[in-house]
Amino acid sequence: MVDMADGLWNWCVAQRIDADRVRGALAGALERGVGEIENALPGALMADVYHVGGDFPTLVDVYLAPGNVAEETIASAVAVRLHAAILLPDDTLNPTRYILAEQDGTLRPVHVTEVETDDGPERRNVRPCTGRACTEGCFKPGPTPERPAAA
Repeated sequence: MVDMADGLWNWCVAQRIDADRVRGALAGALERGVGEIENALPGALMADVYHVGGDFPTLVDVYLAPGNVAEETIASAVAVRLHAAILLPDDTLNPTRYILAEQDGTLRPVHVTEVETDDGPERRNVRPCTGRACTEGCFKPGPTPERPAAA
């Protein structure tokens, strides 16, 4: 039985990528079909892919995202398949903090500047999360010269 649970994933990709390529990478990572919203097949996820400006110009909305896998895990796998970094929301209430899934699959917390436009949100100026204002969340800030890792 297919788990049609559960949610909505909203990602943005650090390159302008064709919708079919994004859906293919998502389908490969999840090992199940991914269709367009207009032509959704039974049992398939639905993904809306569109483009805006900014440093992350490809926006991806995944509908009926499965609840039995971690969103970060799938975003990481898709980033590797696309050879492009992906931003996804983190688990804090900080509106500028995201999780960055890098091309090599690494996951780390970052901050971005977000500007709402007529075409959708544009995200720019990715910078590391230093932890000065972020003390909660599953993804802890990495070490910086000002704040080395604990021994």
